Amino acid sequence: MHLISISDENGWTRSKWELTYRVGWEQLVKSVAFASDFYEQFEVLVDDKPLADATKESIIAAPEAGSICFRGISKILKVPVMITFYNQSSTVIVTVAQATDEFKTVAYVNFNHSMCQYMDSIELAMHR
Repeated sequence: MHLISISDENGWTRSKWELTYRVGWEQLVKSVAFASDFYEQFEVLVDDKPLADATKESIIAAPEAGSICFRGISKILKVPVMITFYNQSSTVIVTVAQATDEFKTVAYVNFNHSMCQYMDSIELAMHR
């Protein structure tokens, strides 16, 4: 995944990423289901509507929509994270709380260093 842009939004770092390849709904839900193991207080939204039961099975079975978003506290990064995928698009929006020293400074190079491998892992889960 490639980091396109980054901005500071009142205590949150908002970034725009581009997937290596465009993917369909099936790959997006696979990635979200994969991510569920690595978050506390995990929530999923399909077209901005909460998915009542965010189990792997219900995520995989989510009806196709324009977007799917997941959010929670990352067990790896130790901060709240929200990631939004858009169906049939290569655009991904990621919002990370500036809750630790690693994320307090909004700088392209530092943020890319912190997040690039993390985002690549999420993208790779789409192709399992």
